[in-house]
Parts: sequence; structure tokens; C-alpha cells
Amino acid sequence: MQKTIKTAVIVSGIGLHTGQNTSITLRPAKADEGIYFCRVDLPGKPSVKLEPPSIVTDPSVSRCSIIEANGVRVMTVEHLLAALNGLGIDNLIIEINGPEVPGLDGSSLDFVKAIESAGVEELKLPRRYLEIQQPILVSNEKASIVIVPSKDFEVSYTLDYDHPLLRTQRVSFDIRRETFLQDIAPARTFCLESEAQEIQSRGLGKGANHQNTLVISDKGPLDNAFRFEDECARHKVLDIVGDLFLLGLGIRGKVHALRSGHSLNRALVKKIDQLQRNTAMTKAQRVFDIYEIMNILPHRHPFLLVDRVIEVERGKKGIGIKNVTINDGFFQGHFPNNPVMPGVLMVEAMAQTAGVVVLTSGEHPGNVALFMSIDAVKFRKIVIPGDQLIMEVEIVRDRERTAQVKGVGKVGAEVAVEAEMLFSYTDTSHLKS
Repeated sequence: MQKTIKTAVIVSGIGLHTGQNTSITLRPAKADEGIYFCRVDLPGKPSVKLEPPSIVTDPSVSRCSIIEANGVRVMTVEHLLAALNGLGIDNLIIEINGPEVPGLDGSSLDFVKAIESAGVEELKLPRRYLEIQQPILVSNEKASIVIVPSKDFEVSYTLDYDHPLLRTQRVSFDIRRETFLQDIAPARTFCLESEAQEIQSRGLGKGANHQNTLVISDKGPLDNAFRFEDECARHKVLDIVGDLFLLGLGIRGKVHALRSGHSLNRALVKKIDQLQRNTAMTKAQRVFDIYEIMNILPHRHPFLLVDRVIEVERGKKGIGIKNVTINDGFFQGHFPNNPVMPGVLMVEAMAQTAGVVVLTSGEHPGNVALFMSIDAVKFRKIVIPGDQLIMEVEIVRDRERTAQVKGVGKVGAEVAVEAEMLFSYTDTSHLKS
């Protein structure tokens, strides 16, 4: 199920790159609202929704992840996003009074503690996941990251720096709550001693110190110590968990990464998003033939009254076809000497078309849609053998348990029937004896 927090909680600290003191207030949000950052320090308190279009590609700030909308920017979101992803938080309002999320100790640990102190609340809607359907790869000359289909979320990382302490560290984790809390959340951000001056010369790292960033010399962290022998590789996994949450929802897939960082992680997110959009467009245009319809609807002969669905705009509307022939069984009694398709079956055919549309929206897995009521029914033209009934349905409102749909059935350009229909969702087990 989707999750949010029970009560508001405040976290304060210094931004690792800006050096500014900022506070964030995490507040509960409703199901399906998603994650929003709200810049309360700016006029009008503008917000930025966590979604792929908000991702910033800026080579000058490659050592963190940034989101932006309408010129409003929030920096260094990855450690907080890792905590949200690792704890399964889907809906949250994050009020922030500055340009950068506090760095805290350089890990996700303090964010996790804050969330757990606020309490986690389950909401009534199922959690939505993005399921990887095919291998997706991005790479450059020195690094690569690929994600492949998996029923779970897994990350394997190989760290290979030209440094005596950071050669070929390999880690692999199944990203579950317990694993994240124990093995990933405490891992802190790091840089080489030789990189520290270069980072600050680019205007970054103004708030970094030896306590919130592991600055690694040939002998080890300066004025600090590793929490894990392979802490740096674990932190790279933490970054991936956070960066992939830039998609705005959980993911099911297995990641294999070699020397990747934020830039390559974000490139993977954008490629995943583009492929998902292309797939959604393809599905919206595809035809549902009779075999696919039978996989969606429980109806069978002689009561399956839609032959093909020729167009679906996912979760919004669709067009179905019923080819009316003299072989349809109802013509034997309606009427023997003057065959006319019964009006109630015309409405039923529209309802079945609507069923295909609502049950392929992705919002109601494992459910069937049952009639609750019919309203504003009008029959305007008789339908006879040889006609083709074209049924146009539009979802007016789709909720957790019910859907309201408007339907119009036409023969050619003439309207034969129209109605407003209300459906109730129930589990498919309801139909099993």
C-alpha cells in the first residue's frame, strides 16, 4: 500500500554545496499526491513536483541531483530521496526554506530517523511501481549503468577508483526496508583528498567538512573513520536508490553499475522515462482483439458483446466495436419476424467496452468492474443485423472503488443509444465459485 508520514517533522542543517543553513519540514500527503518540494522562502511558496521533467542537467553541479520547475530549484535531493524510497514513502510535502536540502552527516541516516520519529502511515491505495520490461543501458568511456527486468528492486555496484583504498569494491543489495536501514542508509558521501580543492574551486562543497563528508587520503578518511569497510561503494548504491526515485515512484528492476555517478544515474532515469512514455503511447494506439478482451473481461459466449476495441486513451476513453449479425442468439426471440438488437444489450455492449478501458488503466490490477447503476439512458435508433455498433466511452470519474462512465453507441454517424453508467470494482475472486 502507499505510505506517508503520520505527523510533521523538522530537519535542519547546512547544505553541503551552498553552505547555507536550511530547514525542511516533512508533512503528510494524501494517496496519489506524490512528492512535492515547496520553497517557503520564496514569494508564493512555489512547489516542484518530483517527476522526470523536473530533473536538472547542469554539468557545473554534477556532484549532486537537482530538481527544478518554473525557475524554482532545489539542490542535493538524493540522500533524502533515498530515505523516502528505502522506506517506501510515496506521498509527502517537503517544505524547505532555502535552495538546498541539509547535508546532515552526509548519509540518509538522519532522514530515516526523522521519518521514523514522525511515524509511517499506510494509505488506502496500492503502491504504484514502474516495472522494467527490457534491459536499459547508459554509459560513457569509463562508466556504465544498466537496469534489467526483475520482480524486486536490486542494486549491484562496482567502485573502481585510482586509489589504494578504493579499488574494485563490489556490493550487491536487494533493496528492502531492513536492508536499506542497516546496510545502506548509514553510508556517507565521500571525495578524494586530491578532489576536495577542485570541488571548492567550482563553487561547490562550501558546507562540506570532515564530519559530513569522508575526505579520503592514502591512509584513510581525514579526521574520521569508515562505518563499513566498503562504505564508499555502499554510498554509491544509496545515490542510485535516491536518483532512481526521481521517477516519482518505486521501481522493479535490477541495476548493475560500474563507476557511475549522479550524471549517469540521471541519464538512466530519463531514458527509462522516455521508454515508458513511448510504450504508453504505443499501448494507447494498439487494438485489443477478441482474445485480449477475453483476458480482460470475464464475459463469454453468448454474452460477450464487444468484438474489438480499436482505440484507448489510457484511463480516459476508448472506442469499441460490436458487429451485429443474424447469428447473434438474441435475434431468435427479439423478434423472430423483425430482428432488432435489444436496447439493454446495446447498453451492455457499451459497458463491456468501458470495462476494457477502466481495467487497462493500470490503476485497478486484479479487479473486475461490475454494474452498479445506469442513468440518462436514451434509445434513438434501432440496430439490426448487418449494422456495426461503434461504442465511444469516456471515464468521467475513476476512484478507488467506483468508476463513472458516459457512453454513446452509433451506427455510422447516427446515435443509436447513450447512457451514463456507474461501476463498482471488486476482486476477480468474486467471480470464482
